[in-house]
Amino acid sequence: MKKFWVLFSLFILPLVFYIFLSKGIYKYSNLPILTENVIDIKEISSDNSCSFADKLSIVCFLGNDLNEAKASLFNLNQTIYKRYYLKPLFQMIAVIPEGKEVEYQKVISELSAFTDIKNWHFVYSNSENIQTLFNSFETPFSLNTNLYSENAYIIDMELRLRGRKDDEDTEGGKLYGYNMTSVATLKDKLKDDINIIYYQLKKSREKQERRKRKI
Repeated sequence: MKKFWVLFSLFILPLVFYIFLSKGIYKYSNLPILTENVIDIKEISSDNSCSFADKLSIVCFLGNDLNEAKASLFNLNQTIYKRYYLKPLFQMIAVIPEGKEVEYQKVISELSAFTDIKNWHFVYSNSENIQTLFNSFETPFSLNTNLYSENAYIIDMELRLRGRKDDEDTEGGKLYGYNMTSVATLKDKLKDDINIIYYQLKKSREKQERRKRKI
């Protein structure tokens, strides 16, 4: 019996630990691509001030009704933007209907009073362009009549929508967007998934550096 436990501790336990660790690393190092080739934000912006290309973008659609969108905007700012705005490649993009510039400028001023908003981009466009952009994300969601979505979306550097395929709280497992009205969702899911992408970027960079050293 003693011999069995010695063998168990020497061979079986390390194997079980390795399998557990491998699964954990795999899960942490991969965030699924749910949609490819989304429309670049610069295609609908009147001044082409920003682009999805070569950036990690968190995108929200705030709509016509500021009262409906304000809480979502501040949740996203406090929970996500303030944590990542100094990270390389990171940007936050709010898509807003044309004609709402003055109304939203008041809220933007409120944000800037306690936040460095240099990586916040507020993009104004017409309703048709906004709907076209949203449709290119190919999610099961719809914008409401005010062109508002309660979800924030991750668009990576290659214009791909990222999310989950095994989300335990979503029917079918696919999580396309992150509910901005829920601080818990932003903290527990969106934050974790942004971290995964930065982990992937770090590993990719390390791999490239190893290749250069071999040349």
